[in-house]
Amino acid sequence: MAVSGSRKVIFAALVGNSLIAVTKFVAASYTGSSAMLSEAVHSFVDTGNQSLLLYGMKRAARPADKFHPFGYGIELYFWAFVVAILIFGVGAGVSFYEGIDKLQNPHPVSSPHINYLVLGLAVVFETGSWWIAFQELRKVKGEHGYFEAVRLSKDPTVFTVLFEDTAALLGLIVAFIGILLSQLLDMPAMDGVASLVIGGILAATAVYLAYECKGLLTGEGASRAVVSEIERIIAEEPDIVRLNELLTMHFGPNDILLNVSLDFADRLSSAEVENHVSELERRIKKRFPDVKRIFIEAQRSSALSVAAIP
Repeated sequence: MAVSGSRKVIFAALVGNSLIAVTKFVAASYTGSSAMLSEAVHSFVDTGNQSLLLYGMKRAARPADKFHPFGYGIELYFWAFVVAILIFGVGAGVSFYEGIDKLQNPHPVSSPHINYLVLGLAVVFETGSWWIAFQELRKVKGEHGYFEAVRLSKDPTVFTVLFEDTAALLGLIVAFIGILLSQLLDMPAMDGVASLVIGGILAATAVYLAYECKGLLTGEGASRAVVSEIERIIAEEPDIVRLNELLTMHFGPNDILLNVSLDFADRLSSAEVENHVSELERRIKKRFPDVKRIFIEAQRSSALSVAAIP
């Protein structure tokens, strides 16, 4: 996914959540709604999360140096993981606390119409942000389903914002229902129940995001489609007897490391092998610009088998 697309998604969410957070805090302080306060904290956390993602993108864009010879791209995955922790620890934690406190000390929500107005405006802003993230995901999902596209994605920025906004929309619906039932049934505790449900939604979202980011942090390879195409390019070379091993790893959404072990024909001179290696690198990088580094090793397949024996 293009960096410009990722930034657009994050900026849209950042602006929307900033406006929504301020409005929700004002409404929560005026009406005393626990569900609205949980939503306010949720939007505030989301605003901080988008700032962290932008910071992570800036850090990841730094060039390689002697301390990080493969660059800093993987740092984006770290900050995305931090975002998941914040959603769980702060967003879900405060929501659970507010819900329990409201159940223990129930009090009616004053001026509920203010909450309804704020929630309605929040739905409009969140839907706009969600739609932008959803459109960016559609551009790269290809023939995969949406959940599979998220699972295969190497760019955590878009799917993080998409799931944050999805959780936000669900939370707004729950807050609306909780406040409405609290008013219609004259049961202030329903406001606290809504806050607990919002906490559960945030906790589930955080766990899922953490799981996805964990895979990226621990070193995921390129997609099967990319690997298969590289294998096809190698197979077109008549002087390559065998592809011994092909390893890939993502050091960022658009930064792939490729390591290949090849068995070349015995009749080739060392100069001819070098020419084949240079040509392979050129063809692979032309087909996949995201493959930034390629290491090709000329090795007999028999030697590789011996080396693998413990």
